[in-house]
Amino acid sequence: MSQVLIQAGNRLLNALGRHSELIMQAYVNGSVKEADHSRKVLEQLVQLGVLWRPDPQSPLRLKNAVRALLEGSLQDDRSRTINTNITASLASLRTLAEHYKESLHHNRFNEAHAHMGDLTEHVYQLTESLTNSVRVLFGRINNEFGYVSSVEAKIRENELAQGQVSDLLQQLESFHFDELSELAGSNRELRHLLVVALQQSFSKAAQELSVVQARLLDLLGRFREFQGRTRLLKGFLLHMEQQPDFTPGNYPALSQVPVLFNQSASLLAPAAADVNQVEHEADYQMIVSNLTDIHRRKPDEESHKAAQEIEVAEQGSVSLEKDPIHQAVDDYFCDVIDSGQPKSALEYFAEHALDFDQEVWIYQVIGGYQSLDENDKQFFALDAAGQPDKTFTGNFYINDVTLGLR
Repeated sequence: MSQVLIQAGNRLLNALGRHSELIMQAYVNGSVKEADHSRKVLEQLVQLGVLWRPDPQSPLRLKNAVRALLEGSLQDDRSRTINTNITASLASLRTLAEHYKESLHHNRFNEAHAHMGDLTEHVYQLTESLTNSVRVLFGRINNEFGYVSSVEAKIRENELAQGQVSDLLQQLESFHFDELSELAGSNRELRHLLVVALQQSFSKAAQELSVVQARLLDLLGRFREFQGRTRLLKGFLLHMEQQPDFTPGNYPALSQVPVLFNQSASLLAPAAADVNQVEHEADYQMIVSNLTDIHRRKPDEESHKAAQEIEVAEQGSVSLEKDPIHQAVDDYFCDVIDSGQPKSALEYFAEHALDFDQEVWIYQVIGGYQSLDENDKQFFALDAAGQPDKTFTGNFYINDVTLGLR
């Protein structure tokens, strides 16, 4: 069986070498010009599976397998064929793996070796297909779909490529490597093929496909922008053809300027000093220090009046009385000193029936403690009583204070 395959393959390769010019013309032109070649050569290539005729009225064309071989080897940018049928390949891999395990179990080593060869070929064919698909997509992106001329055609090709990328990513999600690992079991060769080789290829392909998807979206945005500008230019040319005597009006002279022409930037607001900007404080001080203070003396209207006598009398003494709340705070401090026991401000407030506002009283007690000098302050201890805010963290509401001796 192997010898028959080798001989058939030699005949095919020899035919490809002898008729390479005919095959490349068919690849470039899409079909064979039968009048330029002998009938015998064409029939031989048809029998070998190189050429085929879709219907009796159609010219001879290259078989899809030969065209795919040339596209992959030549890395032709016109190639748009991407194999997204990964699920079927996955089913074939599982079937061959089961065949291989069964043959090993029954000690049929020749069959196991053959199944392992087929399985290896399927695995590397799948990884090669993924690599080729990514290469084709990158080639089309780097060429910016240069095999089509119009922007509309480029947009359609971009949308087609995005659909192919989405299909490939969905197909890659169908591979569950935990199931493949369970299928391989403890067999080293199966684990190498189904887990290590496939997982490395698939992770690399997934990363590259994500990059492809991002670049396709970027290209699509550029194509959309070109399309919009092209439509605007075509519309202007069509308008000029229909109205050749058209001249633009003086739009700045209009009271209501069209939105299309009213694109000027807004004017600066009137200049004003922002006193809330701490960074400008030094500049403000510099400006103020440079101001000139002009003193204008008022005329002395009473200079013509006669001098009056000045009565010199003994000056009365001036006594400064403390505010009642300040005096109450001092009494509160003295009461704590006399008793030697801590006492809250509201307790003292209630005992002496003070008529001040409670909140003002607490503020005044805190202010009285803070106004003490450091030597006196060290003899007292002031504790605040309250609760934190239920909504905003960091806020503490003081309800009362307690003053005591250290």
